[in-house]
This record gives sequence, structure tokens and C-alpha cells, in this order.
Amino acid sequence: MLATVHSCVLVGLEARRVEVQADSGNGKPNFHLVGLAATSVKEARERVRSAIKNSGLDFPRARLTVNLAPAEMRKQGSGLDLPIAVAIALAEIGKPGPARTAFLGELALDGAIRHVDGVLVAARCLRKAGIERFFVPAVDASEAALIDGLEVIPCTHLKQVVAHLLGEDSIPPQPFTKAILEFSNGALEHDLGEVHGQEEARRAIEVAAAGGHHLLLTGPPGAGKTMLAACVPGILGPLDLGEAFEVAQVRSLLGDLLPGRPLDWTRPFRAPHHGVSMAGLIGGGTGLALPGEISRANHGVLFLDELAEFQAPVLQALRQPLETGRVTITRSGGSVTYPARFTLVAATNPCPCGWLGDSARTCRCTPAVVDAYQRRLSGPLLDRIRGPGRGGGDRRPARPGSVGLSTS
Repeated sequence: MLATVHSCVLVGLEARRVEVQADSGNGKPNFHLVGLAATSVKEARERVRSAIKNSGLDFPRARLTVNLAPAEMRKQGSGLDLPIAVAIALAEIGKPGPARTAFLGELALDGAIRHVDGVLVAARCLRKAGIERFFVPAVDASEAALIDGLEVIPCTHLKQVVAHLLGEDSIPPQPFTKAILEFSNGALEHDLGEVHGQEEARRAIEVAAAGGHHLLLTGPPGAGKTMLAACVPGILGPLDLGEAFEVAQVRSLLGDLLPGRPLDWTRPFRAPHHGVSMAGLIGGGTGLALPGEISRANHGVLFLDELAEFQAPVLQALRQPLETGRVTITRSGGSVTYPARFTLVAATNPCPCGWLGDSARTCRCTPAVVDAYQRRLSGPLLDRIRGPGRGGGDRRPARPGSVGLSTS
């Protein structure tokens, strides 16, 4: 008997529909999984076999073939465990798969259904593709229920899912997750009201936050560069619904959403160490690339402290995202595009010792050393931080850009 159910695989912030076909027929009892499956999907054979048996369901004792279509598309991720198991269980019973219904979830050996990343992205794309019911792990149901018009079925165990499909049990659908604004700054680590002096820097931060401009803070150690940057989240307004949904999709893909609270109205603030790799900042990994820090900071603030200490190739890779607000990454598994509309706040010392131009301490760096240090920041990158340059006859105020700080 042949049974067909639907699922999907994630490709960046998009999901491609997958048809899972299970056919149980005469022949030597073997389990064949075909359809260009990656290693994580091939391992599903053993998880599914154990999950079906430990759920009290019958596993076919004849030749079993599971096909993942379309065959030319590579399938990866443990989210195909549940649809494969459901297709096998229905094929053994002799019941066809439900129409306009999709399944996504990882299986434990005892049949329990575990969390998978990217459920929100999958739900959005499947609804657009015409899916009306979506079986997902119970822990991920609240994020899937953000999608209007999609009936979300929260699942905890494989036996429960099969009983629901056979009409022997009923799983109540997850209520629609209402997007209610619940924004609060809470206990901020730093507040701009705590900063005394530094009027120029404070004004620049306020203008940059209000207009979404980038900002470079330059000054000696102890001038307050890091604290000023940490004050930015406190003066930014909450995300609007569209922004919060886009931020939630990136977090869903990375498995960072809080259970039961898929939407967070606070703007992201990311502050990676200056030793961060290209893949960590821009995005990367094997197969299909995952989002990096610039996409995690989407619609928020990316703070790069000790900017001159970052690797030069890493800094140069920021130029395209700063210009376009998105980043396209190509790896062996294909190309993916992620949003990267962030406000860059960077801080740096004026020289290696940090005391160039300070009235309290004497800089001991030679002019050649200072020049080499400052040349680590390329002109094209600084232009994107400072905004368009001004001609000699243009007396308009400059946009927020490089701001000098002092320790006095």
C-alpha cells in the first residue's frame, strides 16, 4: 500500500515542499530511503524504526521503500522524521495520507516528538503553498500559530499523531498566537541618563538612533565608548509587527526563540568579540549557510568594539551588507540570502596604546605605527559608516559618523 504525506526542508528563510511517499509491498524485508537524502535524513531510518515499534505500532515486515520527492533536491535536517514515520504507519494500515496537511518534527527512539529549528519559517511557506493543517512539535506550536489561516496541531508523541489521523483520538489545535505589543525596556544595563559629559557623543548617538545612521566612536581607554554604545538599545523604539516577525524568523531558524513567546519587541543588540570569524559575523557553515551576527542584529544594533582589532577580511565583508541591507552567502549546498538591516556602532582607539591626543596621558606610538594602525580601517568601510562625503563648498551638517571622545 502507498501512503503520501507532505513536509518541507528549509533553504535559508524559505522552505521547499517535500512529498514523502512510503510503499510497503512484497519482497525481502528491507528499508530503503531514496530521494537525495543527506546524512541526517538517512539516519532517520533507525530513529523511525525504533519510534514506530516503541509506540506500539506495526512496522512493515516486507520490503519498504520511502521516497522523498522531488528527487533532485537535497534533503537535510531531522524534521523529516515525523512525516516519514507517519507515511510508514499509514502505508502499513492501508490508509492514504491526509490532503493539504504537512508534518515536521524530530523523533526520539521512544516515539516522543522533539523540537526542530525553523518551524515559523516552514509554517509561513507551507501556508503560502496551500497547506491548511500543520503537525509540529508541541514546544514549537506557538511560533507556527503566528501564521493566520493555518491550523496548527501540537504533537508530543507519534502514537498520538497516528491515533488522531485514524479518528481514535483528537488533538486540540493550537490557538492563534496574537501579536500583542508587550514591549518594556525592563532593567537596562546602561542608560544614557547615566552618562555625564560627552555632549557631542551623546548627541551623535541620539541622532544616529533616531535616523538609523551608523556611528564610529574614537577615543582613549576609559572614555566611555563601550558604555555609550550599550546605551543605544534604551533609546530605540520597539520593533513594529513586520520587523518583529522578520527578527523572529531568523531566531526560529537558529533555534533561539523563547518557548511560548515567539515575538520579542525589543530591538536586537549584538556585540561579537573582535576575534569573530567571517562565518560567525557574516554567516556560513557547511552545506547551506546559517545567519551570522549581522543577521541576528537585523532591525537592531551591531556593536563592534575595538574595531581595528578585527581581521581585515571580516571588516571588508561588511561593506555589501552596509550598502544593501542584506547578505547573500554561497556554499556547497546553494545560495541563501538573509536580511542585515542593522545600525552599526563601532568603537576604536586612535592608536595602539590608545592615548593619542589625550590631555592626561602621553602617546608613545611613532607616527608610522599610528598610521599603520589607522590604515586597518579601509576608506570604503569608513565611507559607509560616515555617510556621503561633503565637497568643499557644502556647509551642511555632516551625518553622524566618526565622533571623538576624551577622558576629561
